[in-house]
Amino acid sequence: MLADLLPPGVVAVESFGPCAPAPLIGDEAAAVARAVPTRRAEYAAVRACARDALEQLGAGRPAVPSAPDRSPVWPAGVVGALTHCDGYRAAAVAHARDWTGVGIDAEPLAPLPDGVAHLVMSDDERADLADVDPALFPERVLFSAKESVYKVWYPAVRTWLGFEDVRVRLGDGTFTAHLQVLGLGVDTLHGRWTTGRGLVVTAVTLAHPPGRHAGAGADEDWSSGRRTC
Repeated sequence: MLADLLPPGVVAVESFGPCAPAPLIGDEAAAVARAVPTRRAEYAAVRACARDALEQLGAGRPAVPSAPDRSPVWPAGVVGALTHCDGYRAAAVAHARDWTGVGIDAEPLAPLPDGVAHLVMSDDERADLADVDPALFPERVLFSAKESVYKVWYPAVRTWLGFEDVRVRLGDGTFTAHLQVLGLGVDTLHGRWTTGRGLVVTAVTLAHPPGRHAGAGADEDWSSGRRTC
């Protein structure tokens, strides 16, 4: 699913179903030292995806520990993002010489919890969703798109980006995100989305302008009480 949403040069690895046993290496274990077994298993499984993706990128199989802000720490020269939800986990990575950032997110193909929609989207955004098939749970797709945008924004800017700071409009398998605040160097991001296997998956990337190179970084899931990987 995910690979079809990402451009050439970005490597994605995903896995479905129950978490297969996976080791934690280096400093990874510190982030989940006090976590319940299910949380620890998800954390390890998504990092197994990350190592597979990094190896395909040519970056070896290093540890991907968590920074104090709980974002993943990628090896030098790499940008990337992680996501997981029940029965699914994925990683996407790319060379920092080519890309400012990569954002991915996965959500269950289901309505948003009660009371969430008005917190994450404007009245205009909700009105725009009237043209989208309700069986695709467009409010969930829009929420996921904003999560993916944040994962591009935060590693590059290192400041908070509120849901109200991004205006998303969905197309047929695509979305456009208009940033309402400065910092990323662009005011519009273009992403893609799909549904299947009980999931909504979104992805967005930002390439460097010609002649510009930047450093690495990436964030994970974004919310107040938001999941982290």
